Amino acid sequence: MKTLLDRRYFLRGAGALIALPALESVGFRRFASASASNPIAPPKRSVFMGIGFGVTKETWYPDINQTGADYELPEGLAPLARHQSDITVVQGCSNQFTNEAHWGSTFWLTGANRYSVPGQNMANSISVDQVVAQQLGKDTRFSSIQLNGSDLQGHGPGLSLAWDQRGKPVAGQDDPVQVFHKLFSEDAMPLEQRQAAIAENRSVLDAVFSQAKSVQRGLSKTDNSKLDEYFQGIRDIETRLKKDEDWLEIPKVKAPLTEPSPGLKGKAEIEIMQDLIVAALQTDSTRSLTYRMPGQSLLQSLDVKPSAHNVSHYSPGARMDASKLRDKTHSQLLARFVDKLKAAKEADGSSLFDHTAVAFGSNISSIHYLTNCPTILTGGGAKLKLGQHLVLAKDTPLCNVWLTMLQGMGIDTPQHGDSTGIVKELQA
Repeated sequence: MKTLLDRRYFLRGAGALIALPALESVGFRRFASASASNPIAPPKRSVFMGIGFGVTKETWYPDINQTGADYELPEGLAPLARHQSDITVVQGCSNQFTNEAHWGSTFWLTGANRYSVPGQNMANSISVDQVVAQQLGKDTRFSSIQLNGSDLQGHGPGLSLAWDQRGKPVAGQDDPVQVFHKLFSEDAMPLEQRQAAIAENRSVLDAVFSQAKSVQRGLSKTDNSKLDEYFQGIRDIETRLKKDEDWLEIPKVKAPLTEPSPGLKGKAEIEIMQDLIVAALQTDSTRSLTYRMPGQSLLQSLDVKPSAHNVSHYSPGARMDASKLRDKTHSQLLARFVDKLKAAKEADGSSLFDHTAVAFGSNISSIHYLTNCPTILTGGGAKLKLGQHLVLAKDTPLCNVWLTMLQGMGIDTPQHGDSTGIVKELQA
């Protein structure tokens, strides 16, 4: 081993770690036994579904003069009529630091100031789903699962909706077939070989960590800060390796659905991803999921010719019609998802819907405006007051909504992002 670590070798070491196949997954919980007479209390879960370019403001938002339970669903939300008593539409929220009109999801769940780190033009902070994962993902095979659409127009930088505690992007998967196998297919590699692979990966990790420590002395404050960040990355990988090791001998659960057909796009792609989300929750494979939904492929599956970006610049005519059709389709799909959650039963006779907190929306409102983020909340997992239209004061931090959700899920945290407090009107 070299005593000193030159830059090229250091990057090779980091690259080797990133490439390790064992780091793609982060654990399942051991299923506790339950009986009809003594069922285990169902756990809390969360699902965040983000769209890119926002909505059609003229036909998506309810009338601001109709608040509470007595409001009329607008055209864009009409497909949700059968679930109106189980959804809450929130108006007035935004992320105060948002300044990029093409980034519909980068800061949606974080509320971060992209310029918060001097000398960097892009910084982020932990996303709300990862706060859930830290607290509720300890007992599941996967602490969290991140899903992506086949195209990501309007979403902005990031590898998924998720950002870790250091504000670094968390990788997501965009192939339903791969997601299915990740959740439910057993590893063909013999147990002894998998154990040896983890041991080897840990050995590589230890060697790189040791060499990195050897060059710490004499570095500038800035370089030491970068190295500290690198060390935290190594510690994160160590945590994931430990979880992989804990679950090596625990077989994956039987899939409650068939393997998806390959090559699905647009609406069909969203439907199968929804089915996989429900299956992951139903089998307690994870309790924290995000889905960065597709835009362009959805429009193509609806026979819409303009691009997702051009549709977002709608004006009366074909583009506005396309924008309205997209909104209705999103609402149809969300209604379908709620149907699935309500149909999935828990051991105690309640439904998956009763224990899952769901958020749908975007950081962009309409035509690239960044105020009044479209927000729909549903599910009983966060003890929120559902069945209402809520109009908050203009520019209320969207993170106030996320903080209210977190606390409603039993997660003891005083703040999230730029939150200034909870939304009392949301508390059940």
